[in-house]
Amino acid sequence: MKNVQGKQKMSATLGMLILLGGLSGCSMFSPSSAPVDCDVVKTQARAGKSDTQIASDLGAPVDKIAECHGPEATGNKSEEMIPSSY
Repeated sequence: MKNVQGKQKMSATLGMLILLGGLSGCSMFSPSSAPVDCDVVKTQARAGKSDTQIASDLGAPVDKIAECHGPEATGNKSEEMIPSSY
């Protein structure tokens, strides 16, 4: 009987360690550290949604949503993509 209880305690302890290890690793993948797709933000803003609503929908902090309203950082902004005057 002692041997069975010892194995059960060991299994429970090991299970808890695995569970805690898995949960602690989840913080790496939290939405707050994930990049925000500014195209989606701009589309939703044009549809009339507020930054708070967009942040809630995307699971991102409001300050990251607000960063998308700044100057264009991607797309055809580089000089080689801007047509020259003829």
